[in-house]
Formats: sequence, structure tokens, C-alpha cells
Amino acid sequence: MDPGARARDWSEIQERMLVPLYEAVYERLDVGHGTRLLGLGCGSGLALLMAASRGAAVTGVDSSRPERLALARERLLPEARGTGPRGATRLVDGTPQDAADAETPAYTLVTAFEPIGCLAGDSEGLGELLQAATPLAERGAPVVLAGWGPPERCTTSSVLRVATKLADPLRSAGSWRPALRDDLEEVAQRAGLKPDGSGRVACPFGYADLDSAVRGLLSTGLFDAAISATDQAQVDKEVAEALHPYQRRDRTVWMPNVFRYLIARVP
Repeated sequence: MDPGARARDWSEIQERMLVPLYEAVYERLDVGHGTRLLGLGCGSGLALLMAASRGAAVTGVDSSRPERLALARERLLPEARGTGPRGATRLVDGTPQDAADAETPAYTLVTAFEPIGCLAGDSEGLGELLQAATPLAERGAPVVLAGWGPPERCTTSSVLRVATKLADPLRSAGSWRPALRDDLEEVAQRAGLKPDGSGRVACPFGYADLDSAVRGLLSTGLFDAAISATDQAQVDKEVAEALHPYQRRDRTVWMPNVFRYLIARVP
């Protein structure tokens, strides 16, 4: 699939599924004027946009998905120029260190909203990213991690198993595995952070039709290993078949899910 088209599918179809998660975190932490937020793996920027609309100064970094970051610039920078103080919104194609300079105040909140806990190895690198980001934050600042909830509470888990079935069985990275209770706590501990609360949020995946559901799910990147091992047409076909039990009489697709977030603190 064309990377630009996939990024557009993410921003137009899939990303909004996590809005309840973003809202719950921002409400709990009272994000607003005075918040200086650093978003890790910010993608196409919906979570940043929501924080900016509450009055926060936001900085997003993403080093692996330039197509999504380009969409974030479309979303955020024109609005920032029109409504916020100069420099209130920044987007950086790089690492957390690339978002720091002598004139940048310490961040009061760090978020890593891309959920972990459904693919083997999907937390690899997150600990290092957090270790790079936390020196840029105030002491005691909250750091938010997100993950998939228990498989029995996530209908989408049954569809994600397609990725494991189709992917090279000799590969462990990229294979579906059930979320574990302490996934987020283990990442926080490796990064030297102290857990300070958690929560669960219902984030149902709802789509206008089967085609939108397939495009939305594939835009997550969770099926990339399966596509590499087989081909796009095969993955499209099997994902569509796995989605049929969740298609309603009006042709829409509805899959209830629960996601979990952890709040940790910078020491």
C-alpha cells in the first residue's frame, strides 16, 4: 500500500478510535493553559490537536512515519499560527533531543499514546525513548503510557490474530500476543519512572462499512509482517472475513474494546 494513502487512512478512519483515551487522560490530568506537552510518536497529531484546543502548548516528535507527521503539520501548524502564541506548537521529525534547546522550558507532561501490548516486541525501543524524553520534563511531571486491554475485553483481538496466522511463523516480532496485566508497568520501570495511577477506557472501533474497517485496521501497521510474508490481497481478504461477525445489519462494523493507560512520574 502507498505510505501516503495508509497515513491518510490512519488520520481519517482509525485515529479517532482512541479519542476517548485521549479525553480521559487530559481530563484526569487537567490539561489546559500552562500545560507544556511532549507527545512521543505523535503520528498525524490528533491527540496534540485536542490538547492544543484545551490551551496546552504542544510539541510532537516522530522519527519513523514522515507521512503521518506531514498530516500533523497540515492539522496543527496553520491553526497554531492563527490562534496561539508563536512557538506554542512544534512538530519535530526526530528524537526527543531534537525537540530540546536552551530556550525550551521543561515539559509538564509527556505522552506515549501509541498502544502497546498486542504484538510481540511492540514495547522495544519505548523504554529508550522515554529515557531520552524524561530529562526534558519537570521533576514529578506525569508520563502517560497506553496499552491494549485484556483480550477478553478487546473484540479486535480476534481480528489481530489474522496477522499471526499469515506472518512468517519463524518470526516472533510482529506476531500477535495477548496483552499482559503489567506490560505498561514493566516499560515504566525500565525507564526509571514511578507508577502513580492507571485507568481503563472503552474505545470501540466503529466503521461505516467493511472496506473502511479493513483500511483502518491495516493503517495501524499491525498487519505489516503478514503483508510482507504473503501479499496485500491475501491479508485484505482474510481480515475482511475475520470482520464479518462484527458487521451489523446496516453494514456498519462495530467492535467494543477496552484500552488501559498508566500514569508514571519523572523522578
